[in-house]
This record gives sequence, structure tokens and C-alpha cells, in this order.
Amino acid sequence: MNQRSKLFFRRPFSYSFNRATLFIILINCTLFALCYLIPGFYERLHYYASLNVLLVDQGHFYWQFFTYMFVHQNISHVFFNMFGLLVFGLALERAIGSKEFVLFYLVCGTLDGIFSYLVYKFTGQYRVFLMGASGAIYAVLFAYAVFFPRSIIYIWGIIPIPAPVLVAIYAVIEVASQFFSSSNVAHFTHLFGFLSAWLYFVIRMGIHPLKIWKNTFKRQ
Repeated sequence: MNQRSKLFFRRPFSYSFNRATLFIILINCTLFALCYLIPGFYERLHYYASLNVLLVDQGHFYWQFFTYMFVHQNISHVFFNMFGLLVFGLALERAIGSKEFVLFYLVCGTLDGIFSYLVYKFTGQYRVFLMGASGAIYAVLFAYAVFFPRSIIYIWGIIPIPAPVLVAIYAVIEVASQFFSSSNVAHFTHLFGFLSAWLYFVIRMGIHPLKIWKNTFKRQ
């Protein structure tokens, strides 16, 4: 990669804060509401927008790498995802600007879809339909911990945990859940959220999260 390419990938956007996080939440909530308001809408949305290996390979539904993150199964699914996006997304968007935030969110979510597709494809899970914004939300949580490494998050409102430590805890939980849980939650997609955020920081921003966290705790 030549110097001009590096400059292209690292070129910053002009800063603006337009609360794009709220617009993303609105899109997700609107699509979910339409599933209740329009008969048959959920079935069509689930089929065409969720991510499925066979539909991508045989039907060439390549848009599913992007659209799956806007489909949710039930009210708790959409609520907790959008709540996490509201809590961490607005702060992150204010820090990096709306344009950078939208690019980060959509790129990481799409990469999560691609990574998950590859896992499903090479493990023979052709009937799985992946849906939900949780992979992108995990990327947002990772980014929040990078930009606000001293932030304290209160679990259940009482247990204080530094944001980088929370990321590490979630990573351990997701790895353990992937191998020992029988639920239909795509735990590896959550881990891909951390991975895609890491790649974004290194490639796009030239930031190495471990160095930031190491320096933060070293100064304490």
C-alpha cells in the first residue's frame, strides 16, 4: 500500500454532530413496528433482509451482509440492542463526529455479517438466519471503551466496572457461551463486533486500542 492509499484511508471527515444514532434507532424501531402493523411484513423482511448462506450463495442476496443488522426477532431483542446503542452510541458519535460514527457503525456491522457468513458456510449451518444489530452494538461498546477508557459503567446500577474491563469480560463470556451454551444467540457475531472495531481503529484511524488501555491504567 503506497502513501497516497494510506492517506486516503486515514482522511478524516469534517466534524459535525447530528445525532445520527437516534436516526439509526428510529430506522430499527420503525421496521420492527411495521412487522406488527402490516400482515406478512415480518416474514418478508425476515426472508429478504436476514442473512442466510443459501440465499446469498444461490439467490445472490448480497445485500443481506448489510440489511441483517436492521432486522429483530422480538421486542426484547430490539429494545436491548437499541438501548445499548443509545447509551454508548451518542457519546461515541459526539466524540468522533456523525459521519465517522455512521461509517464506523455500518462498516463494522457489515464486516460482522461477512465474518458470520463465512463461519456458517464452512460449518454447514445453511438454515440459520442471522438478524439483529448486536454485532454492531458490540463494536460501538469497544469503540466507547477506546475513547473513554476511564469511564465507569455500573452493571445492574450497582457494580462499577471500567469500560475496557467490561469489554474483556464480555469477550470471555461470549467465548464461553459460544462453546458451552445451547441458545440460538450468535455469540461469535458479538466477538466479530470487537474484531471489526479493532480492525477499523488500526486501519482507518491508526489507533491501537491495547496501547491506549495500557497507558490509561499505567497512569492510574
